[in-house]
Amino acid sequence: MARPARGIKNPAPAVPATDDLRLAFEQWRASLAGAQQVSRHTLAAYTRDLKTFLVFLADHKGAAPSLKTLRNLTVRDLRAWLAGLRREGLSSRSVARMLSAVRGFFHFLDGEKLCSNPAIDAIRAPKLPHSVPKPVTPGAAEALIDYASGEGWTGARDVAVLTLLYGAGLRISEALSLNRGDVPPGAGGTKWQSFDALRIIGKGNKERVVPVLPVVREAIIDYLARVPKDLAPEDPLFIGVRGGRLNPRAIQTLMQRMRSALGLPDSATPHALRHSFATHLLSGGGDLRTIQELLGHASLAATQIYTEVDTKHLLDVYDAAKRKQD
Repeated sequence: MARPARGIKNPAPAVPATDDLRLAFEQWRASLAGAQQVSRHTLAAYTRDLKTFLVFLADHKGAAPSLKTLRNLTVRDLRAWLAGLRREGLSSRSVARMLSAVRGFFHFLDGEKLCSNPAIDAIRAPKLPHSVPKPVTPGAAEALIDYASGEGWTGARDVAVLTLLYGAGLRISEALSLNRGDVPPGAGGTKWQSFDALRIIGKGNKERVVPVLPVVREAIIDYLARVPKDLAPEDPLFIGVRGGRLNPRAIQTLMQRMRSALGLPDSATPHALRHSFATHLLSGGGDLRTIQELLGHASLAATQIYTEVDTKHLLDVYDAAKRKQD
């Protein structure tokens, strides 16, 4: 049996594969967790995707696949796998992600001189539907934050989290991964005057600095003044009622409850507040390069989609005004 590769906390789940392929599988996972520094969620998703592919091969070929099996796969074999995913009802986005995981594994094998098969690059990913981010209006964002401000420290905590999403454009994972030591000590006074920026660790373990608006700073100060636990620098900044790091599900559930109460669409999610930050900044005259840096996008192309949102908003306003005139 192959030994689990070093560099990851949990070994890969059992897969239908021969020892040589299973070892390569675990080495690939170690590479993702180590050199490529993907998040644990991405690692888990890619592990699942590749395991699903190997399960298909075991059934398709009638035996546990090996490196030789991968080396001899044809375009027809790979298309049969994709067709099977379609029959199972998977969306184009899910199929594209699974193909990306498998293709990445083949490229890893090629780079390690373990196996090479050009057939994987002959397969095209399915076309993805073009979707535009759905931000909430400034009024709706304010209503959500105001609604979250219930009594007690948990209300102050929820307001601080939502204000970070909308006022600093953070992903929910970025906000909840902050530690107490990421903000200055103290509960007010002159010590807080230097608290005008935060260092954020985003996707791919990339670091960026985001400015902190006064309203964001005040929300965090208010929360820290109320939280019942004496937080050490290494403790999570945002904690749950049991004292551990706040789970994203708590904020997602809160948003679900609030949008129901406020009559907002299902698209009003925590991530929609990040979209709103970018869209409203663009509408106010912000340039794309600055917004790209604030959001932590790797490429400008990812940020340019907000120009479509802004244009759509202007057209909607124009159409509404024209209907009133008519």
